[in-house]
Amino acid sequence: MRPVAPITLALAFLGAVGPAAAADRPVVVELFTSQSCSSCPPAEALLGRLAHEGGDVLPLAFHVTYWNHLNWRDPYALPAATARQDAYAARFGGPGYTPQAVIDGTVGLVGSDEAALRGAIARARASGPGIPVALARDGDRLVTRVGPGAGAARVLLVGFDPSHTTRVLRGENAGRTLEQANVVRAIHDLGRWSGAAATFAAARPEGDTAAVLLQAADGRILGAARLDQDGARREALR
Repeated sequence: MRPVAPITLALAFLGAVGPAAAADRPVVVELFTSQSCSSCPPAEALLGRLAHEGGDVLPLAFHVTYWNHLNWRDPYALPAATARQDAYAARFGGPGYTPQAVIDGTVGLVGSDEAALRGAIARARASGPGIPVALARDGDRLVTRVGPGAGAARVLLVGFDPSHTTRVLRGENAGRTLEQANVVRAIHDLGRWSGAAATFAAARPEGDTAAVLLQAADGRILGAARLDQDGARREALR
């Protein structure tokens, strides 16, 4: 069961930081992918559709490193992405693979299976409220505010680029031009949230924009927020 902040406290928190750009809460969809994986482009196209649909879904593409032994090196591959997928594999009891999608840190499935993915998003959407999170700019820094609630979690700042176009010259996708959305460029652990309202400040990570994830030790995403392209803050009740 998700930790639930009292409604009065959640509303007070949101009132303190200002009106949200949208009333929805993002369901976090993580796609583990690689430019050297021939089965990944359909999953990346689906992630791109989710990104363009906007609304209450936060899609993020984590490019893993283990395909780089072939004759094409993914320029966006991150050791932190591989480590993140390995952690999910340990929780789910199976090996990591590409393309793999993980929804709200709790469900893993084939990232190109649109019906299964949208079904998992709908179930996550219906799971109810949780921990309020807000992300805003303060000069050259980003400020994350987490409201009160039950439980504990790590506060993760994710830098990402909304889009990239890459002409792949070698490997399984040789000759293809890949359009990739929400490519993660950096992941930073800002510290531990322990149930009380808290504020975390950090330098802007690599990437054109950013999001913050509140993730429990068992992998569940308890809250999330993102920056809009114009710099406006998105807040979410999870």
